[in-house]
Amino acid sequence: MAPDVTEVANALANEVPFEEPSFMRVLDLEAMHVPEFPEYMTAEIPMVEDGEFRVGMEFSSREAVIKAVKDYSIRRSVDYRVFESEPLTFYAKCTQYGSGCDWLIRVSLISRRYCWVIRRYNGSHTCTRATISQDHSKLDSITIAEAIKPLVEADPSLKVKSVIAEVESKFNYTVSYRKAWLAKQKAVEKIFGGWDASYEALPIWFEAMCHKEPSAVVHFETMPTYQGDELAFRHCKPIVQVDGTHLYGKYKGCLLVAVSQDGNNNIVPIAFAIVEGETSDAWHFFLSNLRQHVVTRDSVGLISDRHESINAAVERSNGAWSPPRAFHMFCIRHIESNFLRKFKAPYLQKLVVNIGYSRTVREYEVRYQRLRERGEAYTNWLNRIPREQYALAFDGGYRWGHMTTNLMECINSVLKDARNLPITALVKATFYRLNELFTRKRAEAESRINAGHVFSDIVTSKLHANQIASGNIQVSCFDRQNEVFEVREMPSGLEFAVDLRGLRCDCGEFQVDRIPCRHVFACCANQRLDWQLYVHDVYKMDQVRRVYRARFRPLGNPATWPAYNGPRFIPNPYLRRVMKGRPRMTRFLNEMDTRMLRRPR
Repeated sequence: MAPDVTEVANALANEVPFEEPSFMRVLDLEAMHVPEFPEYMTAEIPMVEDGEFRVGMEFSSREAVIKAVKDYSIRRSVDYRVFESEPLTFYAKCTQYGSGCDWLIRVSLISRRYCWVIRRYNGSHTCTRATISQDHSKLDSITIAEAIKPLVEADPSLKVKSVIAEVESKFNYTVSYRKAWLAKQKAVEKIFGGWDASYEALPIWFEAMCHKEPSAVVHFETMPTYQGDELAFRHCKPIVQVDGTHLYGKYKGCLLVAVSQDGNNNIVPIAFAIVEGETSDAWHFFLSNLRQHVVTRDSVGLISDRHESINAAVERSNGAWSPPRAFHMFCIRHIESNFLRKFKAPYLQKLVVNIGYSRTVREYEVRYQRLRERGEAYTNWLNRIPREQYALAFDGGYRWGHMTTNLMECINSVLKDARNLPITALVKATFYRLNELFTRKRAEAESRINAGHVFSDIVTSKLHANQIASGNIQVSCFDRQNEVFEVREMPSGLEFAVDLRGLRCDCGEFQVDRIPCRHVFACCANQRLDWQLYVHDVYKMDQVRRVYRARFRPLGNPATWPAYNGPRFIPNPYLRRVMKGRPRMTRFLNEMDTRMLRRPR
């Protein structure tokens, strides 16, 4: 008879260690990429005190006995064969016993002393080897996993070749790639829990989170969002970037992520979903819940790649992600990649990107004509994409100057080391890192406000540069009542129309960045107007602080969680990886990664 779901679920909850691995609380926004050979603490396997066993030596458990004998044999480059391995006895002899070596060891459990004791020992080894081996039969993946546990706990994305290097340094043996990979997987399971058990633990952890934080939202198919995400987005730039990234564990899957940006150009994750793959249904589920629970305001820009499943999900949204409520736009890097894949013309890549970055209609037309002169096939291909979905000059300002999904690329780098973890450990990592992000950025914002700053650091620098650049600009007032001006840059003589009331300038920077450009600064100085009135509220430090005002609540000891009475979760067996060897940990390079050595000047 199958065990009761409640009993199984609560037993799993009790197995979860109260102290979460330190890795889950580490947030490094400055270095998005893990170094190939990080510096770590060396974890030593316990060693026999004087180098040899002796009769009467005590061990805490049978596992400790086996571990000590293995370590002894590995370090001396000898081997043994187990003749008796019972619940009360462990008995082993040298593999050359009777042929020149009499080494043996017998260890027994002494019940009255609650320990294992060596009762008989013939040492040391007197055998010899004909050749030098590069590996050792007792240096198995279990032994290696125990040795590298501290390293994997600190960095779950630890590379296999780093494991091999650590084994060579610690044991002076070079193990195979597969053995090192298996050892890492076993270490991950020991630290973060088994892959299958992790699925069963997931709803328990989510229920505990919702119990501690009633405003948290979890939808099983499955999508966690936190109260802080919804509150944060209210004060971010009204843009959302979405993308998916593959999971590398025992079971296939994708992590879908949505991010925004605060007024100091900090990345703000706002929603996560774990799905079977980047299908139309998966994206529809993600975008629908994102719209319902997080992105509740209108006039929002949505930036993504041109994945057909995302386009299909947007079309199925019943207008939730369509004008006028939202404006779906494409990443120019992905358009550039698609162009190169279609035409194999790398010398035109830069021109295609520049067309997208055109801030004015005039710039767009000039660059578009250059591409057309190279061949109408190129512009015919580009015409299939609505220009408001890839060009700054026609996007209505809904991009806020963001032409790529680079925010998503950055957050993918931060989460990369968590994508090879069991599912519950992955969710925990996002939870604790999100808390670390909000705590740190809230403190930074409060510190800047206390120092008397009105605007964010990034924008303050831009404003200062624009103000200095406005010094050599002549201003002519055309309509004082409606605040319309014409400016002339000196000595170039370039002229631009400025509409302060309409928040527009012919240079395009004013309406794209939502801060005064050099021409606006010149007009304000000419008319003695306060230029701060033309800085968007999102850049004010009070707004930046509001992004991070939500405070996460600790889940506490699992013993304090309510008993779980919900359904039992199991992984989809059809998603289990069946290929031999480890899953690919890095993506294949594509056209976006190609470094052009001979770009057009």
